Amino acid sequence: MSHEAMPPTVFLVDDDPQVTKALARLLREHGLPTAEFATAEDFMSRLPLGVPGCLVLDIALPGIDGLSLQRHLAEQGQSWPVVFLTGNGDIPLSVKAMKAGAVDFLTKPVPALTLVAAVTSALERDAEARRILHLQSELSRRHASLTRRERQVLECLAQGKRNKQIAAELGIVEPTVKFHRARIMERMCARNLAELMHMAARLALPVATVQTSRLDAPGDADYPKG
Repeated sequence: MSHEAMPPTVFLVDDDPQVTKALARLLREHGLPTAEFATAEDFMSRLPLGVPGCLVLDIALPGIDGLSLQRHLAEQGQSWPVVFLTGNGDIPLSVKAMKAGAVDFLTKPVPALTLVAAVTSALERDAEARRILHLQSELSRRHASLTRRERQVLECLAQGKRNKQIAAELGIVEPTVKFHRARIMERMCARNLAELMHMAARLALPVATVQTSRLDAPGDADYPKG
């Protein structure tokens, strides 16, 4: 089973086994799979790379504390959303945690509905981030499938150039530009030129600031509409 097909997991990191057991039971009652770890070191030694989910993380862990673990994961490119737990409600720590990207900062004992709501929000954030990452990866794959000439034509289109201008710049005839343009639309799975320009922007290609109405002007829309 691929990581993308796996159900999201709530990773509980807390050195108090009673707290961990109670949280796991509560979350499982709401249909949320959990995995338990007693320390940050334990979590890092069994790092579930690529598995969707979120962390419910005690901020005052022995050894590597919660904030340090959050920072370490960010430096390693591991972007699980974090819900912090604390026993004292330290406000400066909560501000620091939220600035570092935490979804929420909860004080023990946490009301059941509050915890479930925070975890649900964290899982939704993780799902959206993974969806965007997947789309970007797919977009890059499509772009890589283009020939060198097709990429050149795409860059020219992104700069707002017409078929005649592209032909002159690349030293080819206009019908050839139209052929490449149609192939680009097909391989990029773009339904229209405006959508293709959005893809070009996501690929960080230089995109000209032009009106969509101009992009779809009569006589220049010689690509398949899909």
